[in-house]
Amino acid sequence: MAEPQPDAGREPTGDVARREAGGEVGVAGADARPYEPLIEPRTGVGGALAPVAGFGVTFASMFRPTVTEQYPFEKVPPKPRYHGRHQLNRYADGLEKCIGCELCAWACPADAIYVEGADNGPDAQFSPGERYGRVYQINYLRCIFCGLCIEACPTRALTMTNEYELAGPTREGLIWEKEDLLAPLRSGQLSSPHPMVPGTTDTEYYRGEITGPTPEQEEWVRRHRPDDPSLPGASGSGSGTGPGTGPGTQVATGTGATRLEPAAAVGTGTPGQTR
Repeated sequence: MAEPQPDAGREPTGDVARREAGGEVGVAGADARPYEPLIEPRTGVGGALAPVAGFGVTFASMFRPTVTEQYPFEKVPPKPRYHGRHQLNRYADGLEKCIGCELCAWACPADAIYVEGADNGPDAQFSPGERYGRVYQINYLRCIFCGLCIEACPTRALTMTNEYELAGPTREGLIWEKEDLLAPLRSGQLSSPHPMVPGTTDTEYYRGEITGPTPEQEEWVRRHRPDDPSLPGASGSGSGTGPGTGPGTQVATGTGATRLEPAAAVGTGTPGQTR
């Protein structure tokens, strides 16, 4: 087979040609068009000031109001609908709203909630009705704060607060127990367990018809727990005492974490916290 000959009248050069299926696309040679900048370079005074011209935006921003939050020295309150730490709420007489139905745990897409329900008894009425949440845990290592658990709760027992400071020194400390999540006892509320308001059912509680504890409930608590700090006239009464009602005393759990000690909690109006 004869060797291919160069095109007639064309001297072979060292140019590099890019070929595709359709043939030769282009040739880059020494006679290619020279580079032409799109913007003419500045000369004279304009060229001398060109390196610092971009600082005009910087200098103009120096005198504007700052938007950076110097956290943790300056803490700006979050928005009212911010999804923060969870809280287990109570009724007006102090009974817990959680009925241990586990719907929040089933709705959680991150499998961050663990609930164990138990039956209420004559001497251990923690919530209206038949059941209450005996064990309630939220693993904040998994929680994505989506709020689906709040929507699934049938009694509004679980809500989300605006608290966002959940960091801790240990992983175990980010698994919060029921005592850490319970809402603080407001003035007049009695810590559970205690009987329901006489002559009522869980329906009256769900409708919000219970406005506070009755003398019969106070007498029951005084008879069974005479040293209960939530009783009227007791030391610390009305200041948010009781399980899950304040920073309280931090005790070691044996796993390297610290946990709120409910019996020694002194209310400050904020729920118990794990540090």
